[in-house]
Amino acid sequence: MYLLSVASAFPDTSLSQSECWELLRGLEAVRELKPRSRVLMEKILTGDSGIGTRQFAAEDPLALSQLDAEGLHRAFERHAPALAARAVLAACEKAGVFPRELDALMVCTCTGYLCPGVSSYVAERLGIGSGTYLHDMLGMGCGAAVPMLQAARGILAVSPGALVATVAVEICSAAFYVDDEPGVLISVCLFGDGAAAALWRGEDAGGCFGMRGFRTVHLPEHREKIRFVNAGGKLKNQLDRTVPALAAAAVGGLFDSRAGDPDVILCHTGGRDVIDAVERRIGCGPLAETRRVLREHGNISSPSVLVALENHLESGVDSSHLWLAAFGAGFAAHSCELVRG
Repeated sequence: MYLLSVASAFPDTSLSQSECWELLRGLEAVRELKPRSRVLMEKILTGDSGIGTRQFAAEDPLALSQLDAEGLHRAFERHAPALAARAVLAACEKAGVFPRELDALMVCTCTGYLCPGVSSYVAERLGIGSGTYLHDMLGMGCGAAVPMLQAARGILAVSPGALVATVAVEICSAAFYVDDEPGVLISVCLFGDGAAAALWRGEDAGGCFGMRGFRTVHLPEHREKIRFVNAGGKLKNQLDRTVPALAAAAVGGLFDSRAGDPDVILCHTGGRDVIDAVERRIGCGPLAETRRVLREHGNISSPSVLVALENHLESGVDSSHLWLAAFGAGFAAHSCELVRG
């Protein structure tokens, strides 16, 4: 399948890490943490985390701390469709098509659950026809965007002339949770909200990047090291200190099985330590676009690799072979190649 366009969307509320700390330190939930927990949060938010700013869907991010599980769910229900629709509309404008021309709309997310899925709400917002195929992918965590592309590839293999939109959207702030576990505290300090959409056809319109070489690995023996758990009805991120090494090993294995040598490597952000570990393992030099996404938006989960792709395509840097990788809950990692010509 061939890429027509990719576009991202972010909430208007943007805070620096130091601004996040000034807000969080006054929360009752944070004041009740153990002293070493507060020190850890302050160290991450005022130190060199690789993050400059993060965006939050709620106009008042502090209000999220006062919400119960139902309130956080409603925040996801309000913001996820709106942000996803903005990304799809931007991708359509770049490709010179209208949302009503879509034959399929695929959405992945892990930070909330709707039934019908987010795709139904996005279709309604954008006036997408009732005959358009809607498909929602849930529970795949930060790595979901790349396997979603493989699923879209299956649709286009059957209907090459179809127009398919793949959308990754995460309202990570709707999974707000605080306790003394280091992994929970790190999550509070890293994640932001965002969405990214890409449009695809099964036939090359001329000079487009074509997707090939999808690979995946799932390691359920490491499931408990990175996953969401239910804590009183809320989503609580479980994050082990070994995740950077685990991610580097998994991504490295996928990279070793690639078909050729890419011009550019684009990865899910994870966090500063994760990026450092991946760079060391695959010996690729600085993952510039991946670090840029982390710096400007934090860890935005599944949309991050598509945002890195968008940034690269808009940079004007000449390239003909891209390698994309994403990883997360499961533990699972996925990769694919985009090749022009």
